[in-house]
Amino acid sequence: MPEPTPVLPEVLSQIRALQRTQRPLIICDVDEVILQFISHLETYLQARDLVFVKYEYRLTGNIAGSNGGPVLSADDVRRHLRDFFDEACHMQEMVPGADAALRGLARDWEIVLLTNLPGGHNKPLRETLLAGMGIPYPVLANSGPKGGAVAALAAGRPGPFVFIDDSPTNHSSVHASLPSATQIQFVADARFRRSLRQEAHIDLVTGDWQETAAFIGGILNR
Repeated sequence: MPEPTPVLPEVLSQIRALQRTQRPLIICDVDEVILQFISHLETYLQARDLVFVKYEYRLTGNIAGSNGGPVLSADDVRRHLRDFFDEACHMQEMVPGADAALRGLARDWEIVLLTNLPGGHNKPLRETLLAGMGIPYPVLANSGPKGGAVAALAAGRPGPFVFIDDSPTNHSSVHASLPSATQIQFVADARFRRSLRQEAHIDLVTGDWQETAAFIGGILNR
């Protein structure tokens, strides 16, 4: 198991600004969970004659030229991700059912959205887009593995805690930092979801918000 991840100072300041409650807490990712990500990124890449090498859950080492060109370096992948968010952050489409599912869950749960954004400079656009979709929950901009941020969000609360994210790295980080959290690996794109191997610390792998809401709803009834 990886070591617990410290929370970044800039993330901790966002957490401290939240109005804290004692309600059970859902910490939910945005890209590929609430907002379509893979499909939009694929469109962005195709416009630049780039493709995914395999439908595997990684970006570095998995993007190359569509004509058989070399795999992009880690720096090039990071640059394209920044450019993608600059171009597409304000017009990503919602994963079907996310708004209704979260609205129903919000009757019993506090919901915080924890998203990795390069530099965090697209956060206002993301907040506006989500609010316009009927998803008005606080948005925290993070960078890197999310375990430290999740543990800081949970500190001093009675629980239970639910973490929803697509990334295997983030789930491993949360398992190390807050092993009591229920972990839902949500991947909207079926091709990438099929490539996953469900780890022992993952409680549910899904790409369906009705299934997710029903699963979380059962936690308080145990």
